Amino acid sequence: MMKAWVAHHLHSLKIAAEQFRAAPVAALFTVLVIGVAVSLPAGLYVLLANLERAAGGVKPQAEITVFLKDAVDENTARTLGTSLKKRALVADARFVSKADGIKHLEDAGLADIAAGLPENPLPHTLVLTPMDTAPVAMAALTAKLKGNPDVDRILMDSDWIKRLAALMQLGRDLVGMLILVLGVALAAITSNTIRLQIYAQKDEIEVARLIGATDRFIRRPFLYFGGIQGLAGGLAGWLLVGCGGWLLEKSVAQVAAAYGSQFHLAGFNLREAALLLLLSTCLGWLGAYFSVSRALREND
Repeated sequence: MMKAWVAHHLHSLKIAAEQFRAAPVAALFTVLVIGVAVSLPAGLYVLLANLERAAGGVKPQAEITVFLKDAVDENTARTLGTSLKKRALVADARFVSKADGIKHLEDAGLADIAAGLPENPLPHTLVLTPMDTAPVAMAALTAKLKGNPDVDRILMDSDWIKRLAALMQLGRDLVGMLILVLGVALAAITSNTIRLQIYAQKDEIEVARLIGATDRFIRRPFLYFGGIQGLAGGLAGWLLVGCGGWLLEKSVAQVAAAYGSQFHLAGFNLREAALLLLLSTCLGWLGAYFSVSRALREND
């Protein structure tokens, strides 16, 4: 029983390979079209992953500035900073005294204004670096700080984080939409190719049914053909994304160098590549399945 099952599947694979060999140019163009359809969402996914990785080096710079009340002396302010630094939500707490605040103004080119002030109006300040820079986490930390009686006002530098998070979410939604739309297109391309194969072998299929071949036996070679075509298209899409990354690598490195940093584009890891190939293979198989099933129903 097992031998017969293996023999049937090997026979179906042989027929599928012969279909590729019978029209190599048409098969190549179909694979390229599928590859382009796969590379669009795959390339956008890789781009978003690299943008998130690049933004990951910037996120720790998000800060919460805590202005203390005028009545709080320096020792109390330093003690508060030390206690906040021990909190799980705070990565670092830096104390900025009144004198340091004035010095920062002078360094910023406002020495004339600072010299004209009768007294130092600046309060002692704590600059906190949150452990989690997500907007929700920073808002939660800010809410806890507002309950401290020594705190006068809090300035949260999170607007740019919210914008970045919104843009990243928009990108993810766009990738999902492209996967859905182009996945349907990939299945339709495969279905149309299989339908042409069925019409070309219509007489052979009718003869096979007359001698007792089941629909499953007739369908199997076309399913293998669709799956292999989808797999080849996924490989083509993977190669297109890889080539695009390779072509952009030098330009990205130059832009990073202009900002005094180093950054290299990362492609798919093995898990992501395997998932891409599996998805494209399944879509090719589904396109073939629906096309063959419809053709067999029409011939009943």
